[in-house]
Amino acid sequence: MTRELRFSALAAPGVQALQPYVPGKPMAELEREYGVSQTLKLASNENPLGPSATVLAAIKAAAAQVRLYPDGAGHALKLRLAARHGVGPEQITLGNGSNDVLVLMAEAFLSAELEAIYDQHAFVVYALAVQAVGAIARIAPSLPARHASQPLGHDPEAIKAAYGPRTRLVYVANPNNPTGTWLDDAALRGLLDALPVDALLVLDEAYAEYVTEPGYPDSEKLLAEYPNLVITRSFSKAFGLAGLRIGYSVSHATVAELLNRVRQPFNTNSIAQAAAVAALDDADFLVQSRATNQAGLAQLQQGLAEQGFAVPDSLGNFVLLDLARPAGPVYEALLRAGIIVRPVANYGLPNYLRISVGLPEQNARLLAELPRCLAEAT
Repeated sequence: MTRELRFSALAAPGVQALQPYVPGKPMAELEREYGVSQTLKLASNENPLGPSATVLAAIKAAAAQVRLYPDGAGHALKLRLAARHGVGPEQITLGNGSNDVLVLMAEAFLSAELEAIYDQHAFVVYALAVQAVGAIARIAPSLPARHASQPLGHDPEAIKAAYGPRTRLVYVANPNNPTGTWLDDAALRGLLDALPVDALLVLDEAYAEYVTEPGYPDSEKLLAEYPNLVITRSFSKAFGLAGLRIGYSVSHATVAELLNRVRQPFNTNSIAQAAAVAALDDADFLVQSRATNQAGLAQLQQGLAEQGFAVPDSLGNFVLLDLARPAGPVYEALLRAGIIVRPVANYGLPNYLRISVGLPEQNARLLAELPRCLAEAT
């Protein structure tokens, strides 16, 4: 007689009900399933320019040494990041993308009886990280969809109302994915001033390098004033290194030391570290990426407005399109046209599509195909 193994029951409680993160559909998968070619991917907020020539040269040089383990401490990259942010290298934690650091925060500071707070429409990884460690999620309602300046944005008063004695982490994405909304300096200071003394605010600035908004907070200055602030950044967006998975956090040195206790050995590879160092040295490319993104945002917003859509401003490299009807059929019609965008029903936004900024000709193709796909999906 064989005994049936109930593997699900063996999992930790937080894992049993966990739904894995579902990434955007890969281009090869779309072409295989739908029989299309010349696929255009505007789904994952990647930099359409890719990495710079300087970075590609650094990648090639680093690849010659892949038989060796990477520098587990990431010394060269930490020194470069410390100089960039005006902090000590002991305040830097490297991650396999900033996603890794967001998870490390949950592993280091949460447990079953403690709480984390995040916005209703915030980056889905916060919920996954909190649930995986079995902690309690306190979800703050977003601003309404028809809010004058920040539709679906973080509501600072709702976040503060969720603060409590068991609060240990507050995740704030600025700008937020998938809404593109942001908090200004006064709003962010208000959250930090009201934060319980034994809680940390994790400021996710994955898209910060794209921001040109004058009122955007100076997080480095805030870190000097608020030791319970943790800033996370990514090389996946403006720097064009999404495929190498490299990110980091800047925090109080004691927080960084605690994160280092749960960080996996060699969590960032040698090619990613070398590429990130080279990317930090290529200031001209970052200027080009920002300019390309600003032009692309304007192109998409104007083109969508001409088709009758109201598209709010975004500080990221994407726009959030409200179709005012279920987005699934339109998403499928775009797939059949060889265009991948991002449905965001898993963010509680079933009528919306998130569209990444592409190159001018890619944005134009999306805008040209959308009316036909809308008609096909009715």
